[in-house]
Amino acid sequence: MKAVKIKKNGGPEVLDLEEINLRKPIKDEVLIEHAAIGLNYIDTYHRSGLYPLMMPSGLGMEASGIIKEVGPDVSNFSVGDKVAYSALPLGSYSSHRIYKTKNLVKVPQEIDLNIAAAVMTKGLTTYYLLYKTYPVSGDETILFHAAAGGVGQIFCQWAKSLGCKVIGTVGSEEKVEIAKKNGCDEIINYNKEDFAKKVMEITEGKGVPVVYDGVGKSTFEKSLECLRTRGMMISFGNASGALDPIDVPKMLQPKGLFFVRPAMGQYLGTNEELNEAAKVLFEKISSGKVKIEIFKEYKLDNIKQAHIDLENRKILGPTIIVP
Repeated sequence: MKAVKIKKNGGPEVLDLEEINLRKPIKDEVLIEHAAIGLNYIDTYHRSGLYPLMMPSGLGMEASGIIKEVGPDVSNFSVGDKVAYSALPLGSYSSHRIYKTKNLVKVPQEIDLNIAAAVMTKGLTTYYLLYKTYPVSGDETILFHAAAGGVGQIFCQWAKSLGCKVIGTVGSEEKVEIAKKNGCDEIINYNKEDFAKKVMEITEGKGVPVVYDGVGKSTFEKSLECLRTRGMMISFGNASGALDPIDVPKMLQPKGLFFVRPAMGQYLGTNEELNEAAKVLFEKISSGKVKIEIFKEYKLDNIKQAHIDLENRKILGPTIIVP
């Protein structure tokens, strides 16, 4: 059995692959043999120290696999079940893992485990953004940053399936076709155009009711310009760096804007909420309304290169690690 550990914060060089021995699962726990592990940008925040951890620490929030052993009193899962998860505690970068059942969901037979691992964090994030943080209406025009990224590819398809008109931004010309393929009606390269000006042109000066922004520092102020009166700014990532302190009177007050910084645990904190979200997610995939194409697979012993590629923006879609 193998697991990636970090003993200090830093670059990809701090990622160490170690041999591990696991104890037996106890009450409310199962032993999972991982089939695939999700690679997410948030993993770099944990590794770098942007999101502080107690050291030493495992890494990774999501994976899929097969249950190999169940602890006493576990009645809702059985040996052989296909399962997936996306939740704390960290430690999915491993070949096997002891995991509490409260954060597990069963994966339908028709869903491939590689797809499940690639989609849990990104898909559940999309679910709470579209249904809980700002429940969209079918006739709305919305703005999503980094539309060709891992979350963006899922989000834009999903939003389109709900009837939204989707304006997506990208950072390079090569990503325009990716965004278009995944449901964007309008695509703006924010390194070539003033995206706020373009959004106002598209909306005939009205602005959008909501901006979904996982980019962070470099897009924040222009995103506010895109919003209509009483619009909502949803900041859910820091790909370009953490946000500076917000000047409320200057930035939010003039248009009566709402600002929220959501996290998955705030919306999917109970088993009931988690299962509801997973059910909708897997139905979207099974129906073909959200298509998942895995961009790349890395071996667990090549995890350093995976993080290098992730931070250098070389990963252009859902990506998995295979133990």
